[in-house]
Formats: sequence, C-alpha cells, structure tokens
Amino acid sequence: MTYEPTDCHEAVIERQTADDGAYGQRNFRETRNTIAALTRLTRGLARELDALQWRSPSHVYNPLRYAWSGYQQYLQRFGAKRGRVLLLGMNPGPWGMAQTGVPFGNISAVRGWFHIETRLARKLPTQHPRYPILGMACGREEGSGQRLWKWAHERVGTPEQFFDRFFVWNYCPLLFLAKDRNLIPSALKVDERESMEALCGNALVRAVKLLDPVAIMAIGRYAEHRAQAVVGDARPVGYLLHPSPASPTANQHWPEFAERALGPWLPSRSAQA
Repeated sequence: MTYEPTDCHEAVIERQTADDGAYGQRNFRETRNTIAALTRLTRGLARELDALQWRSPSHVYNPLRYAWSGYQQYLQRFGAKRGRVLLLGMNPGPWGMAQTGVPFGNISAVRGWFHIETRLARKLPTQHPRYPILGMACGREEGSGQRLWKWAHERVGTPEQFFDRFFVWNYCPLLFLAKDRNLIPSALKVDERESMEALCGNALVRAVKLLDPVAIMAIGRYAEHRAQAVVGDARPVGYLLHPSPASPTANQHWPEFAERALGPWLPSRSAQA
C-alpha cells in the first residue's frame, strides 16, 4: 500500500485561524485546550497504572511512558475534534502500539500514512526476549493495525479525513505478556483486572466528556463490555469485530463488518469516486 503525504494538523489549524478571524481564534483555543486536557489525562493514567502490582503477567509494557513521543504526536494531530465516533480498542499489541505508541500502530502505517516517527525513551521496561521493544526499527507488522489502517486509507482517504469522523482510544494502554504470549486483559487475575479497570474506566469517562462522541464503537467484545459498563445509556455503544488475524471471520470479511458497523459515519462511495 502506498501512502500519500499529509499536512501537519497544527499547520492546518493555524491556516484556518488566519482565515476565520475571531471565530478561528476561539476554535484554536478550544482545540489547544482539548489536546492539553487529553495529554494530562493520558499521562496521569500512565503514572497511575505504573503504580499497580502484577502477578499474572511476567512482563508489562506501558507505551504511554517509553513511546510517549508517538502518542503525543497522535494526540496533537488528531485528538482535538469533538463530536466524532469513538473507536474503542482493547489494549496494545506487541508489534503495534507497544512499538510506536500509536493505537493499532503498525510500523508501515505509522511511518507511511500517519507520518509519525516515534522516539523511544532512554529507559525501557524489562523486556521479554520474544517481544523486544525496537520502536520504528521493528521489522514485524501488527496484523490488526495493518488491517484497520489499510481499510481506513482505502475507504476514507487521508488520516485527516479519517480522523475528522473517528478517533481511536485504547481502553487499557498496557501490554501484558505471560508464558511467552500476549495476555489479554480479561485473562488477568480478578483483583488485578479490577484495579486496572477502575483506572481505565475512569479515564474513559473523562475522555468521553472531553471528546463528546456521538457514539462509541467498541472493537471486540471486551471493549464493548467495558464501554457498556462505563458509559451505560449515556452514549450509544456499538460493536465492531476485532480485525485480529487470529480471527478466521476477520480474515475473510472484516471490511464488510466495518462497513456495516461504521456505515452511518462513512463518506458515500459516490462522493469518493
């Protein structure tokens, strides 16, 4: 897949501010305030999660700490707009956000479509030998992210066009590893999971308040259950099949599921022609 270069979100905002006068200035301030609030929220969540104790996983990666560079760029470029659809993921994959800091952030999409270059922190967590943290030098692709962003590129267009309609937020920003494999959050011991979910649920409540989404579309059943538990009836919550390569159904039909689930907010195909 070939990705075309895109404008920096900040530069776009500044041009709009110059064109729109007083309204643009107010819009610019609101944009900066939203980004600043999301930044405080995610950095605070990262610190709170760092304080938790774990027994189920042998290794825990917190990319909001060591790959903050990538996530910060993601927030600054795409985090400001309110009133979109919030796509709620579960947690990072070992070859995606765990490397780049970007949700579902497989290397080729982060570099070639987002035009983000993540710089890793000097201090990294203790690493599992099968899952090294290599950042943008990682030679493996995150299958879920590869499928999601390929579809977004082909169906919607540029990152700016996609994020004008959607924003992606991972419910839990931690990667858990145990017994040489990726450990999903629902497999944690009950007390560990409840402590994590208390922090991540509170962060989701605050993110929803800041972003004011018209709907939450949960990617996978775990994300759906957590969204329903956190927001209740306050927002519409829908379900989108997870794009994982481990799912035979996703491997065959995921774009069709995405079209059905997200259709009300996608551009018409005639408008793209």
